[in-house]
This record gives sequence, structure tokens and C-alpha cells, in this order.
Amino acid sequence: MKKKLVLENGMVFEGEGFGSEKERIAELVYNTSVVGYQESFSDPSNLEYIMVMAYPVIGSYGLTDEDYESNELTISGLVVRQYSKYPSNFRYTHELQEKMDEEGVPGISGIDTRKIVRILKENGSMRAMIANIETSNDECIKRIKNYSVPKDIVAKISTKKVWYSRTLNYKYTIACIDLGLKRSLIKMLKDLGCNVVVVPYDATIDTIMKYKPNGIFISDGPSNPYDIENIIDTIKTLKGKMPILGVGLGQEIIELAYGAKLYKQKVGHNGSNIPVRNLKTNKITITSQNDQYAVDTKSLDETELKPTHQNVIDNVITGVEDILNKVIAVQYNPNPTDEDFVFKRFVDLIGGNKNA
Repeated sequence: MKKKLVLENGMVFEGEGFGSEKERIAELVYNTSVVGYQESFSDPSNLEYIMVMAYPVIGSYGLTDEDYESNELTISGLVVRQYSKYPSNFRYTHELQEKMDEEGVPGISGIDTRKIVRILKENGSMRAMIANIETSNDECIKRIKNYSVPKDIVAKISTKKVWYSRTLNYKYTIACIDLGLKRSLIKMLKDLGCNVVVVPYDATIDTIMKYKPNGIFISDGPSNPYDIENIIDTIKTLKGKMPILGVGLGQEIIELAYGAKLYKQKVGHNGSNIPVRNLKTNKITITSQNDQYAVDTKSLDETELKPTHQNVIDNVITGVEDILNKVIAVQYNPNPTDEDFVFKRFVDLIGGNKNA
């Protein structure tokens, strides 16, 4: 099954199709991770993306039921150098292309993915289409130019009703505002002795406070942060009433709530090998990130937020805090092995630890 990848700038790459036979249009991003493709493909933050994998061989260990970050694949399409048809992993329960076919996600292999990475780095992010070989290039370009990223993708991915995730002998209750919540983040909170109450992205303050939370967690997710203004107003009201933690899109919402300005990066950060410097300790941590927006550093100077972390490669601010009001946030995905594990800092703030 022949397919082609058509870029917004008119470039065309032909290859072999796998997964679904559907044609899809979305924003094209690249991911530099060597492993963990299942977590990336099911990460709600990657909704409405066609993902290009810089690592050349994808599919070699299949998919495992326990490793999803959400209930389904969230990417719109997948571009790889080589697709591995025969998974070698005693845990795998599905082949990647099998799941892609079931969920309408097209893939294309045999593409020089590192060339596409260079194109995106030089020219910036752009829209693209995975199309059948029979569809004319002119038709593809026309459809790409008529496509715009939906403004309601958080509404699509967020929970529609309140739900609970409990742990034994809990210490605290955390209200999680779901902007595109990953399963692994809930597990991290539970491992620290927290019951988690997950509320929709548009939950009212009365709804949130009804559960008497000890802290507020704003999850990661997709979307232009300016498209979800109601969350910004909610955080403005809750600031100072209890500790607040934001991750990914959650950090961007906190920055907007404080009056900072954001901009869309020429190329965002997508991968699991991105170095970040702790500005307090000067130590560097290798992080996983999914973001397209960043804070204007000068605009932070006019707020109560102080930078805590910075991307080593491009100096983008990847962590902020307002210790007086017990508000912290990071742009990257937390890792329990990190020396400054942000969920541990958050729980310490709830418990009144002055060293948090």
C-alpha cells in the first residue's frame, strides 16, 4: 500500500503505508525519543499531531496494555524510517499497526525522517498530510491550507465527569484539572500518598472546592493555552488558597494567570532526551517534553513568578515558582528519579515543609 507525506511547503515524500488507510491532516512534529513510543503515541498532549520519529526503527516491541498513557492512540498519523512488523517482547499484546488500523491512525514508512527533522528545525513547524498515492498533490495542498488546528481539543480530551483514583492510607486529596491527563502522573501522586479527584477542564471553583482538596494539580495537555481562558480565571482565584502545581500545559496556564506572555516556538520540544538546568543548584536533568509554546522571559519579570529551570539547548524557561503563594510548575514530564522531583516538592508544600 503506497502512501505519501505532503508538507505544507509543497515537499512530497513517498513511502509504504501501514496502519489505517485513512488520509489525515495535522500539525507535523518530530520526536527524538529512542524508546517509549507507546507512551508518546497515547499521550493526550500529542492530540492533532502527525509525529515523525527521529529514531529509525519503530514497532519492534509492539504495544502492551499496561503502558498506555490514555485509553487510545492520540496521534493523527505516524512517519517512520522503518516499521518493524515482528515485535520481539514477551509483554506485547498488540502489534502497533494493528492498533493504528483499529483506531484510524495512518502510518508511512520508508521515509528519510532525519531529513524531515532538519526541515522542521530550519523552517519551523508546519501542517502536513498523510495521503493515498492516488490523491493529487494539488488536492493535498489545497486541503492542508484549508486545515486549522481545532480550538476545542482540550474539551475533546478532558474527562466529561468527575472521577476518583484512590490509594491506601492517603495523606492528602489532590484536585486534578484534566487538560489531557496522563495515567503515569496519577500514579506518581498516589505513590506519594495522595488521593486524586479528577475534574473536567471547565469545572467551576465550587465544583473543585466541594471535594475539599489540599492542593490543585493542573495537568499537561494539547492546545493553544490562550484557547482555554476559563482555566486561567480559575487559577487566578485559587492562587494563595492552597498549593498549586502545573505540568506542561499546566505551567503555561499558571504563567498566563500571573500575567506573563507566551509565544509559539518555531519548533517545540518533543522527546525524552532534553537537558534542563536547575537554576538553583546548577545541576542538569535529562527530561521528557511535549510543548509548542514557551513563556516570554521578560514578561516574567513583571509577575510574582521566578524561573527555576531552563532548557540547556535554547534557554527556554522550563520551570517557575511563587513560593509565597505555594505555586510551582515545570514544562517537562516529572520523573520520580529526579533529584528535584516536582511532585515531591508539591506534596512537601502541602505538608508545610519549609525546604520544599
